[in-house]
Amino acid sequence: YAIADDAYRSLRDRDRDQCILITGESGAGKTEASKLVMSYVAAVCSKGDEVDKVKEQLLQSNPVLEGKRPTPRAPRLSQGSAQPPQTQLKLRQDCRHYGYLNRESSSLPGVDDAANFRTMQDAMRVIGFSPDEVTALLEVTAVVLKLGNVQLSSSYQASGMEACSITEPQELQEICELIGLDPGVLEQALCSRTVKARDETVLTALSVPQGYYGRDALAKNIYSRLFDWLVNRINASIQVKPGKQRKVMGVLDIYGFEIFQDNGFEQFIINYCNEKLQQIFILMTLKEEQEEYVREGIQWTPVEFFDNSIICNLIENSKCGILAMLDEECLRPGVVNEDTFLTKLNQLFAAHKHYESKETQNARRVMDTSLPPQCFRIHHYAGKVTYNVTGFIEKNNDLLFRDLSQAMWAARHALLRSLFPEGDPQKVSLKLPPTAGFQFKASVATLMKNLYSKNPNYIRYQPRREPQPWLWRQQDPPQPTAALPRCIKPNETKTAMLFTPELVLAQIRYLGLMENVRVRRAGYAFRQLYGSFLERYKMLSPHTWPRWPGGDREGAEVLLAELAFPAEELAFGHTKIFIRSPRTLFDLERRRQERVAQLATLIQKIFRGWQCRTQYQLMRKSQIVISAWFRGHAQKNKYRQTKRSALIIQAYVRGWKVRRAYRRYFRSEASARLASFIYRRLVQKFLVGLGRNLPPLSVTDRTWPPAPYKFLADANQELRSIFYRWKCKKYREQLTPQRQALLQAKLCASELFKDKKTLYSKSLQQPFQGEYLGLTQNPKYQKLHAVAKDKLVMADTVRKVNRASGKTVLRLLLLTTEHLILADPKAAQPKTVLSLGDIRSVSVTRFSDGFLALHLKETSTGGTKGDFLLVSDHLIELVTRLHQTLLAATAQALPLHIADRFSTHFQKGDVAVTVVESAKAGGDVPICRKRGSHKMGMQLVR
Repeated sequence: YAIADDAYRSLRDRDRDQCILITGESGAGKTEASKLVMSYVAAVCSKGDEVDKVKEQLLQSNPVLEGKRPTPRAPRLSQGSAQPPQTQLKLRQDCRHYGYLNRESSSLPGVDDAANFRTMQDAMRVIGFSPDEVTALLEVTAVVLKLGNVQLSSSYQASGMEACSITEPQELQEICELIGLDPGVLEQALCSRTVKARDETVLTALSVPQGYYGRDALAKNIYSRLFDWLVNRINASIQVKPGKQRKVMGVLDIYGFEIFQDNGFEQFIINYCNEKLQQIFILMTLKEEQEEYVREGIQWTPVEFFDNSIICNLIENSKCGILAMLDEECLRPGVVNEDTFLTKLNQLFAAHKHYESKETQNARRVMDTSLPPQCFRIHHYAGKVTYNVTGFIEKNNDLLFRDLSQAMWAARHALLRSLFPEGDPQKVSLKLPPTAGFQFKASVATLMKNLYSKNPNYIRYQPRREPQPWLWRQQDPPQPTAALPRCIKPNETKTAMLFTPELVLAQIRYLGLMENVRVRRAGYAFRQLYGSFLERYKMLSPHTWPRWPGGDREGAEVLLAELAFPAEELAFGHTKIFIRSPRTLFDLERRRQERVAQLATLIQKIFRGWQCRTQYQLMRKSQIVISAWFRGHAQKNKYRQTKRSALIIQAYVRGWKVRRAYRRYFRSEASARLASFIYRRLVQKFLVGLGRNLPPLSVTDRTWPPAPYKFLADANQELRSIFYRWKCKKYREQLTPQRQALLQAKLCASELFKDKKTLYSKSLQQPFQGEYLGLTQNPKYQKLHAVAKDKLVMADTVRKVNRASGKTVLRLLLLTTEHLILADPKAAQPKTVLSLGDIRSVSVTRFSDGFLALHLKETSTGGTKGDFLLVSDHLIELVTRLHQTLLAATAQALPLHIADRFSTHFQKGDVAVTVVESAKAGGDVPICRKRGSHKMGMQLVR
């Protein structure tokens, strides 16, 4: 992060936990930032031998990659090399000798090239490079430096044609010694070119400019491929072993938008990459943000923003984009130059509002002296950039002659040979290699695909008093969704404590931050799936803790209703909960931390109590064992002393007892026999008499003869109970299945209504008939009989109470094993069909009326109009059979409420129903009337 008072300052040791500070715009500054990112990641990740090894390799990759920058730090090879020595690499001490390096001073203040070179060698050893690999890598780098010193001159062949030749064979000789190649092969590849036409091969001499072009192309390809090999080698060394979990984290070093005085092909492709990154920024921060609100059903007013896809399409369209036209010109036969390329662009994009050139301005009669003839201008998201087309075709071609690739393949240097697989004569391809623009476009497409498939995290600044870690651990609380930050340059002079408002305002506008702020201000700072939200905060409400039995959304609604947050702070989407301000989220976290502390205290209290009880029980058990042994030891001697006396006394006592018992036995034996005889005779007389005088076998007869003697009372009562249970068993065995079902219904009615409703006592003498309409005898009801068929449980006439006026209307009620049907008695047509699963509960009064309320679920088909209020002459039987049918169909009992007051739900709202006894009312039909207007309630007068 960088703000006005922190910009352009170095990172201090005490600020390590603040993570990263971007200090400049150059590639070196960005690489320094990447180093700090990797250093922090290594500092906060977990420990272990394997982890420490990978972390060290990750950190040591920076010196290795820095050591491969060709300019201006390549003097490390010539000045700092010690192993292998400079003589082995055939390098000179003075780096100004090499044409590819900076011709000015080779030293920088405060930079020790020798120490840096040793650091790079140590880093390569830590990563896992073998000594042979290090030597090979340095040899190839030395070849790149020495290629820049190969000089060419003009010569004339016997045919009189101009050709180029090597003027300094010493450099060529040293290069070939390093890579194990015949100097003649390399010289021929640098000075000539093989052209194949059909079955004929022609060797064509190159001019001096063409020779230099081939030399520079070879050096650039060697260096580029060597860098790619180095990156792949480092990745292979830190790759996770097979069979272990793999997680990938990448650090993206974004290009800076470049607007120079003279902008060429390089600035064009760099700014194209910036356009694509801006596009993904727009998609992730603005477009997806607003689309998520629409997907979740959140009320939202769209915020207008500029979508730069039109600019990206202008550049990358595969049929008529600028890059496509450039490739077409490069591959077109005949005379090809930048003028024809610019002319084609002017024709294609004459009316494009983001493209202009001198020709298109003249067609629009626009006078603009700032736009030269050999240039075109693109209106990028960051502003207008003028590109000079000079060199576009040459830099886009960027071809490496096939002869040079084959020469590198012919070298005996294993590393160099592996960098040019296309030089293998067995794999010769006549297909032209892709252009630089095509390769860059493919790389950008791969990058965008990778970014879209990953979960991006952006560095953000959070001003706090205490140091905070940069990355949230998995167990840390969720953070509010923040706007993705962009780097803002506070001034042009790179001075600390200097803030230029105009410069910052311009950057804010072209980076699209104003639209971002408007979206974030109007939107919600935090969103999360209902399940995850409820799992994290369910301990804040007793209704949701420890577990919520219903759906995740309902649980979140109950939880937030308990916490009483303002309504404007919350929004409930289809799958997610949205919270507007971070303050509300922080309040949630504060309450959660307090609750977690309370639960932790409770757990600790219970654990400590269990621990103390367990320890006490162990101590008590040990104390009892110790006490027992001690008492045994203390009494052992005393026992020995008294044992002899005790034995003598016991012997005398036993003798006396035996003699006394012997005398008593002869005196009491006669009386004992008499008592036994009398007891047996009395019991026998009682049982025989009881068998001759048993009560009737009717189950309603509970009479039983009394016991003739008091000592037989308990036995007589037990016999009475056994006899009655036997009578009931015999009675049940002779009952028919229909009679058993009727008695079972009566028993169920007793369990539901006994001592709860006054009407129950009157229903005892009334048998449950079930079918009161005569569906089979009355031809008018044949349609209803066809609907019910063999599933009919009960058919009766009821009166339905009108919801608006309280008046009643006659209806036919059919209860089947699956449905409850209300039909019109005149037309004999079903008007309402309810599934038994739609019935939530039933309410009745405690009086002797037949009034009942059917409460329906809101999700039911009939629940849209509300509950049903009915009056039945067979209320006890109707509710009982409804309870039995629902229990058999859904295995759930019918919730029955018996009260004078209850609430019922209608289409226009809830209505309170009150039932009172009234002496003025006559008849058995309840009188229903509304107590007031709107939702004042309904009064049922009995």
